[in-house]
Amino acid sequence: MPQAIDIFGTAYKNGSAVLLARVVDGAGDVIQQSDVDDIQYSVFELDPCRPDTLTVVAGHEGVSLDVSDVIFDTLQTGGLWTVDAVGYNFRHEMTSARMRPSPGPVQFTRFVMRSCPRWGKRQSSVFN
Repeated sequence: MPQAIDIFGTAYKNGSAVLLARVVDGAGDVIQQSDVDDIQYSVFELDPCRPDTLTVVAGHEGVSLDVSDVIFDTLQTGGLWTVDAVGYNFRHEMTSARMRPSPGPVQFTRFVMRSCPRWGKRQSSVFN
């Protein structure tokens, strides 16, 4: 079964964070645009005193993205991708307008993909 790895980063004022991932289904097959009906993201802020408490950042709950803008049908390599030589099939750029710049509270972005019937359930990919 595929294994997820959390990757932490820092966003600076007037900057952006480019989120890259290789998203696969339960069988380990790389997903394609036709596998995803829709994709949304939400940005959450973590409470440092209560780490199990999440607060959605105003204006950033369930924001729809165009599947063809963030999912590639072929694996991409080079550029910012340094994890391996295989590549990524998901890319989304978060601008600082969507998140608070560092230093500041810890935030994470959750992407939720609704899939085609071949998966049979909602697939959730979380980027911290």
